[in-house]
Amino acid sequence: MTTENTTGADAIDRAISRGIDFDGSPIPIVKLDLYEQIMGLESSRQRSGVSNTMRSRIVRIGAKHIPQAELDQKLVAAGFAPLKEKEIAFFYGGK
Repeated sequence: MTTENTTGADAIDRAISRGIDFDGSPIPIVKLDLYEQIMGLESSRQRSGVSNTMRSRIVRIGAKHIPQAELDQKLVAAGFAPLKEKEIAFFYGGK
């Protein structure tokens, strides 16, 4: 795959659907089967609300790219709850 195909939010999903990793190697069937099983369970899970899911995604992904204080400030400015202690420990504890 080219760099163009390994960037963006859908790159992983495209690779999984093809069964081919970014380096061109096949993804083992046992891994694909487990992934499909777990995603099937997730697809039937009742959702608690869009705002909660948005915040969770913002925290999970934002912590990879944005310093803790800045992400906390952005959350509050957008009307979300600030980072929780357990989120800080999990996402920023080892940094």
